[in-house]
Amino acid sequence: MVDSNQFVVCLTGMPGAGKSTVARFLQENGFYPIAMGDVIREKAKENNLPLDDYNLGELMKNFRKTHGNEIIAKLTVKKITDLKNIDFIVVDGIRSYDEFIILKSIGYVKLLAIHASSDIRYDHIKQRDRSDTPANHENFMQRDEREMSVGISKAIALADESISNNNITVNELREQVEWIIKKWIDEYNNSKQENNITTTPS
Repeated sequence: MVDSNQFVVCLTGMPGAGKSTVARFLQENGFYPIAMGDVIREKAKENNLPLDDYNLGELMKNFRKTHGNEIIAKLTVKKITDLKNIDFIVVDGIRSYDEFIILKSIGYVKLLAIHASSDIRYDHIKQRDRSDTPANHENFMQRDEREMSVGISKAIALADESISNNNITVNELREQVEWIIKKWIDEYNNSKQENNITTTPS
């Protein structure tokens, strides 16, 4: 069991919505970053698979089918368990509400959903130009279908807070994130007052 004094912000949203950008904001403000997608990338490297969209997508589906839909969340919990003396963590890449429930059992955990239109998300994905970038719009739509098939829609719908990343600047996105996180940190600190524990990100 993870130290109950930890505060974990989980990020969910469709591919390209802006989760990694939000995770970077939080990292700059003292949160330790964990990307759930890294679990699949690590497995791909173990099997000498190219880190492209098709291979990572198929590996994710097969890995969940073999070990259960919550396997990546459970491995993420293990990563958090291995962290010592780290109170503030951001987990990027919640793909189902069941995953969030598993993480919610380990400390003070909140779920933040990032929304963006299909066109904006596709532009974001093309701009970041990673090895798993879909080759075309058809592949992008197939990736969306894959994400929805594992239950991401419910996670987005039931998030504690949501941000629309449509037609706003990076600074406006940062301001919205900071406002939500400040509110959650206040709630987190209030929940710890009975134990005389008050912390802020370093």
